Amino acid sequence: MSQNQITTPTSTLQKAHKAKIAKQVRTVSFQTLINVLTILIVLLAFIPIMLMIFLSLKENIQIKLDFWAWPNPPAWENYSIAWQKLIQNMVNSLVTVAVGTLLTVILSSASGYVFARLDFPLKSFLFMAMMALMMIPGVLTLTPSFKLMQRLKLTDTWFALWFPWASGGQIMGMYLCRTFISAQPASLFEAARIDGATEFQAYYRIAIPLAKPILATLTVMNLIGFYGDFIWPLLVISTNTRQVISVAVRVFQTSQSATNMGAMIAGFVMATLPLLIMFLASSRLYIEGITSGAVKA
Repeated sequence: MSQNQITTPTSTLQKAHKAKIAKQVRTVSFQTLINVLTILIVLLAFIPIMLMIFLSLKENIQIKLDFWAWPNPPAWENYSIAWQKLIQNMVNSLVTVAVGTLLTVILSSASGYVFARLDFPLKSFLFMAMMALMMIPGVLTLTPSFKLMQRLKLTDTWFALWFPWASGGQIMGMYLCRTFISAQPASLFEAARIDGATEFQAYYRIAIPLAKPILATLTVMNLIGFYGDFIWPLLVISTNTRQVISVAVRVFQTSQSATNMGAMIAGFVMATLPLLIMFLASSRLYIEGITSGAVKA
């Protein structure tokens, strides 16, 4: 009896130890599977980009005869052709998108602060009315917006891009900024008013620095949206020297697809690079804004 009393606890400990090891093995196996699947998904996502760069260094005959062969020799002149044809449109896009995004961020942060910290008649009604605009598909407003630009004689100018971009983009931006600023301690703004600060000073000295993550998120979202906009610039801009890259690269594709596919794809690479560089430079703030301010109630 005494021997059983001595061996039973030892056996129990051994079983518990084996169960713990088995659980750890299962956990490691599951984590390894997740890691492998994640790596595969990332690789699949990057395959089109790598293939695009790969094909941009090949001549037309190399693409047609052996699609998967390594470019030998690399046709760097494809980028020279694309650069000469698209550089003006690239500059146009960078200028128009930068100004449009700046206007959108300024208006969004200001209106978000107003709805978050100020009290005025019909505040809730006006907020819900602006939110209701998000329910209207953008394609339904193309014709009225185009007729408005015609009446204002703004067609074929960059103002026809800036004004609709800023007015349409600030609705979601206002909602995000209002949500983020509302979550900040009210005591900060009350202390600023006690110290004699005006509402504008409280806005740009307190609200703006605190809302930096959500403003970075809003900036990235609008940069991507405005940079990739195709239909609206195609409607309102008719002069090629004023056209943006999203439309110009489509025209370039039409002119080069039969004679020089490598140059055409090099144009795609050039059009993609600004967004990639911008996102890499602001990814930390973008992710911080997505995971904090955008989900606060």
